[in-house]
Amino acid sequence: MNKSVVAALAGLLLSAGVYAQSVMPVMELSAGFHRIEAEVAVNDRNRQLGLMNRRTMPVQHGMLFVFPENNTQCMWMRNTLLPLSVAFLNEEGRIINIEDMQPQTDDNHCAKTPARYALEMNLGWFAQRGIKPGMKLGGIDKAPRGQQ
Repeated sequence: MNKSVVAALAGLLLSAGVYAQSVMPVMELSAGFHRIEAEVAVNDRNRQLGLMNRRTMPVQHGMLFVFPENNTQCMWMRNTLLPLSVAFLNEEGRIINIEDMQPQTDDNHCAKTPARYALEMNLGWFAQRGIKPGMKLGGIDKAPRGQQ
C-alpha cells in the first residue's frame, strides 16, 4: 500500500471516531466473567492524555492507568468527551471504590485509600455488571510497571 492510501485510511478511521490509539499497548483483564480490553497508560504523558478527545468507546474497552507507586490517586475529566466510571484498584487488583465522572469537568474523583491502578470504562459499566468494591480483577498481575 502506498503512503497516500495509508494516510487516507488513517484519516478516515480517525474522523469516524474509531476507538484506536496505537501509542498505548492493550491488555486483557477480567471482572468476574466479563472480559475487558484495556489500553494501558504507564507513563505521565499517557496518563495525562488518557481518554481525552474521544467520542466513543466500545462496551468492552477501557483504559488502565498504572501508577509508579501506591498513593491517593485522583482523576478528572478535562477534555474528556465520554461519561466514564473509574474503579480505583490496590496493588493486588482489588477494587477500592468506583466513581462516576461527567464529561469535560475538573472535579476530582479520588481513591478512598492508596491505589496503584485506575480502570476507566463507559459510565455505568461496573454497576450494570454487578461489579463492586472488594472484587478483584483478573490479569492485573500482567500489567507493566508504572513509570514517571
